[in-house]
Amino acid sequence: MSVARLTLLVASLPALAGCSEIQSALAPRGPDAERILTLGLVLLVGAIAILLIVLVALVLALYGSDRWRRRLASANAVKLGGLAFPIVTLTILLGYGIWLMREELAAAVRPPALRIEVTGEQWWWRLAYLQPDGSRIAEANEIRIPVGQEVEFALNAADVIHSFWVPSLGGKLDMVPGRTNRLRLTAQREGIYRGQCAEYCGGPHALMALEIVAMPAEAFERWLAAAASPPEPVTEAARAGRDLFHRSGCGACHAIRGTEARGAVGPDLSRLGGRRFLAAASLRLDEDSIGRFIHDGQSLKPGNQMPEFRIFSATELRMLSAYLASLK
Repeated sequence: MSVARLTLLVASLPALAGCSEIQSALAPRGPDAERILTLGLVLLVGAIAILLIVLVALVLALYGSDRWRRRLASANAVKLGGLAFPIVTLTILLGYGIWLMREELAAAVRPPALRIEVTGEQWWWRLAYLQPDGSRIAEANEIRIPVGQEVEFALNAADVIHSFWVPSLGGKLDMVPGRTNRLRLTAQREGIYRGQCAEYCGGPHALMALEIVAMPAEAFERWLAAAASPPEPVTEAARAGRDLFHRSGCGACHAIRGTEARGAVGPDLSRLGGRRFLAAASLRLDEDSIGRFIHDGQSLKPGNQMPEFRIFSATELRMLSAYLASLK
């Protein structure tokens, strides 16, 4: 790659970052992400400055006068440049990093406004909103949080190591089987922020994404309060789909609150129709997508744990899709 092309690429990085602010560490929308970006920029500027110093010393050592060569080859130059300079520089950067991220340490003793348990599974996200009375509201693959309130995520893994990362809101944290790691994030403004499993977990790892929807506190409380039971289907097709769903044994793997479906193998479907995406944010959600995933899921998300159900006719798929899309 030529110098001109490399320069153009580096210069265009900020513009490219702005094209996808929904998932960019260069577009922070929370205090944690802002601190991480600040620290990253400081380290980048420091690294560039150190690189320039080293390059100048290299040029002088290769092409400088005999006087400069003798100075660079002296014992004092080795002690100052090879020992004192790295120690002082790294100590300053370390101290600044600890000071900048001090809020992370203070957050551990502060009660959060909301606690959400997130369990990484191959290849989707099991969610539970932990209530003050000890109850849990199950969801999957899409997280909703109130704007301006600190949320604590209790991160677990059910099978292999996963990693929870929403770049616009904060740093990533691994999800380790048998261990609970805790991460606190705050969304400063309303919006949708995309996250990703950042640790290779086999199979369709690249299709294990999620969305965090930050909404006004009042709207969030209404959304959470409506979680007790799903709405009754209003169309004839949806009602027929509901009966088919339960008659076909789908409730052995999936749960829908307020019904006899209490399966815990797959994602909770209680409010599937209210999500923007299907299959861990890998497929835009609509009735057609639901039917396609039931019938041809392995071609849409290869390797996922749900087998393809080709026993349903086109009419039955439309009924199932109408019912599941009505769950909001």
